Amino acid sequence: MKDFEIRVAVPDDVDLLIELGLRTFNDTFAHLNSVEDMEAYISTAFTREQILSELADPLSTFLLAETNGRAIAYAKLHRGEAPDGVSPARAIELARLYVDKEMHGKGVAHKLMEEMLRLAAAEAFTSIWLGVWEHNERAKAFYRKCGFRDAGTHIFQLGSDPQTDLLMVREI
Repeated sequence: MKDFEIRVAVPDDVDLLIELGLRTFNDTFAHLNSVEDMEAYISTAFTREQILSELADPLSTFLLAETNGRAIAYAKLHRGEAPDGVSPARAIELARLYVDKEMHGKGVAHKLMEEMLRLAAAEAFTSIWLGVWEHNERAKAFYRKCGFRDAGTHIFQLGSDPQTDLLMVREI
């Protein structure tokens, strides 16, 4: 698919990011988790205040992919401390990458990845890392196809459920 644009999100995009974030997060994880754990996570992660805070954070950058005025995917880079197992020291986190399920397999995720790698390289980062749920086979396969390798694990708390995320890293 070539009929989409990628741009940096701004605070005026808060409602769009909430709607897209809720939809893609639910599509990806609701069928594999309890309603209670999903609601507990969503009630803090996708509030207007939380997303506005993340958009205002100088350490974070959101990218939006849009087609015909409709948001179809988003990603978030975060400049912060990398966990143990991720090296070298100049690493940036790919904190989120979600694509509308109807757009899966159409090249949107690859284009978002290319743009995130370009932004990271422009800021002299030498590697990019992420956490991906151990049961998210589609995402793990995508990241491996993009050159990421396993670098350890960490816990992601979804409501009352401590879940294991694989840490993955690749050089830029």
